[in-house]
Amino acid sequence: METALRRVARWEEIWPKIASSAPRDIAGNTPRYSFFYPQEEYRRELLDPLADMTRQGFGDVEVHIHHHNETAKGFISKMSDFCRRLRDDHGLLHDHRGRMVFGFIHGNWALDNSRPDGLDCGLTGEIELLRDLGCYADFTMPSIPSPTQSRIVNQIYWCTGTPGRPKAFDRGIEASVGGGAMGDLLMITGPAGLRFGGRMVPRIEMGEIAHNDLPTKDRVGVWLDLAPQVGDEMFLKLHTHGAREDNADALLGTATRVSGLDQMFRWLHEETQRRGIELRWASAYEMFCAVEALTGPLNPGPRLTPEMAGSSAGAP
Repeated sequence: METALRRVARWEEIWPKIASSAPRDIAGNTPRYSFFYPQEEYRRELLDPLADMTRQGFGDVEVHIHHHNETAKGFISKMSDFCRRLRDDHGLLHDHRGRMVFGFIHGNWALDNSRPDGLDCGLTGEIELLRDLGCYADFTMPSIPSPTQSRIVNQIYWCTGTPGRPKAFDRGIEASVGGGAMGDLLMITGPAGLRFGGRMVPRIEMGEIAHNDLPTKDRVGVWLDLAPQVGDEMFLKLHTHGAREDNADALLGTATRVSGLDQMFRWLHEETQRRGIELRWASAYEMFCAVEALTGPLNPGPRLTPEMAGSSAGAP
């Protein structure tokens, strides 16, 4: 717990300074950082600082979970209780068209029981349950080179996999302008591909920022080349495991090391200006809202009528 508190305190001290010093976007906004907090590691004293940064406009908090041998009943209970706690105890999560909603990332990338060995999830049908619980979008992908990786890359799309079979996100329909909801759950994916950067052997690019894969000017260009689009709008989602000390040093900087995030924001601003792209910083939820502005109204939540739902378990 002492280590956890120290990690969170470091982000609370340094991140708002980095965000405030970053180039503003076309609307005059600073970057946001979406903290996907693991349900199984909930501690109020760790969430309070993240909620403070959210209220200050520098961050947001969404939902993450690591689980194994899960059941539908257990998952519904865990997600429902955790979301209520985030709302009631910390004032977090968003209301969308009259309903509390959340963004989601699955621990160890094993979304919808997608590992061939069944580890790190166990819950086939997780996509439908997330939809019914009010998940507005999943942000888990890409997961290259894990076997959990979807066959669909560099798209924002709707899951259309076969009910009752794992990895329902392996098939889908690409989100389109005016297309509305076209499947069970919206998938907002990050860039996935190969990059050379002067290397003889290419390296996998999956939009992860880490101590051993820092942002560079070349990577910024690759990200923009690979980023999913809806119509003429581009959506660039990056990710990191930012609490670990090695990654935090790379992201936030140290007395002898420049902040990788600070450099990244400047390079993104410069490259989008060079390409004539209007840059807008966004949290996960703001990215979803930008997708909705293009597709037409989206309503995260159950699609079942009361008659169809019968006595089956559903979102409270």
